[in-house]
Amino acid sequence: METVPFNEELIDTHLVVDVRTPLEYEEDHLPGAINVPLLTNEERVEIGILHKETGPHAARRRGLELTAHRFPQMVEEIATAAAGRPILVYCWRGGLRSKTVTVILDLAGFKAVQLQGGYKSFRHEVSEYFTPFTPKAPLVVLHGMTGIGKTTLLQRLKERGNSVLDLEGLACHRGSAFGQLGLNQTLTQKRFETLLWDEIRKAPAGRPLILEGESERIGRVSLPGDFYQKMAAGIRVWCHAQLKTRVQRLIDEYGLPGYKEEMAVALQRIRKKLGGKRCEELAENLEKWELEPFMAGLVNDYYDKVYYKNRSWEADTELGMEDFDQAAVELERYLSLRFKTDGASA
Repeated sequence: METVPFNEELIDTHLVVDVRTPLEYEEDHLPGAINVPLLTNEERVEIGILHKETGPHAARRRGLELTAHRFPQMVEEIATAAAGRPILVYCWRGGLRSKTVTVILDLAGFKAVQLQGGYKSFRHEVSEYFTPFTPKAPLVVLHGMTGIGKTTLLQRLKERGNSVLDLEGLACHRGSAFGQLGLNQTLTQKRFETLLWDEIRKAPAGRPLILEGESERIGRVSLPGDFYQKMAAGIRVWCHAQLKTRVQRLIDEYGLPGYKEEMAVALQRIRKKLGGKRCEELAENLEKWELEPFMAGLVNDYYDKVYYKNRSWEADTELGMEDFDQAAVELERYLSLRFKTDGASA
């Protein structure tokens, strides 16, 4: 049986098989990995208790008793997913679970290798990658007040072939007081870091990587290592649009009746910053579904006062955002001149 140390190329060349329990897999896993668990969540707990109270010999015998009948089905499932590719098998730390499955696959005639150190070795690689974080491409950071449409611009830029990084999309949170509306941020910090690592590694080296400026925390997850500091030191693009444009974009994004209850809860969370009287006025607008004064009030009395009120830095360039397509072209032109590239085609 062959054991190999982690190398990111393995993710692209092998079918990656996670034989840990569904709970372990859900917390985080290697990019692209499928979960073919050797033990269920409950069985792993049982084996752990047996190992502690009785010893490794009894635990291994019980493990074999629980899993032996699954081997044929596991091999079939893995073989179908592999479709001729070599197979990389891992468990928590490169122990008995992944060794067992790798040996069985090897005996069945498949090209299978075990990941040395298991998930822990991969996790160490991700942590080291962000400490310190050394971008392989210039970071171009979009800044601007709430409702500008920075995420939409990122999508347009991606459609045009630019290299973009959607931090809010990865975090499943829009990064503001109302950022959780319609989203379910269930991912763990480890999962967020893995997704971020994978997106960055797949970005073309040397080409500007465009992303939206965020705070260090996005909902319940945080930017890892010194990523935030490197982002803050990137090329700063100040995006601007008229107030009526911003209000309409907020209505377009959040103005769904199904969000009404969540919006009322979110409004109360910023009551202290708004002041009791203003909060009640906006609550009445929301109750009557008067979205224009409600959104305008949030922009004027909360977002614009709270965000960037102490901004001490100067933008490298400014970008009008009344029209997303025009903004994308203008940003490409700026980056082309700055880096002497061919824009998206470079």
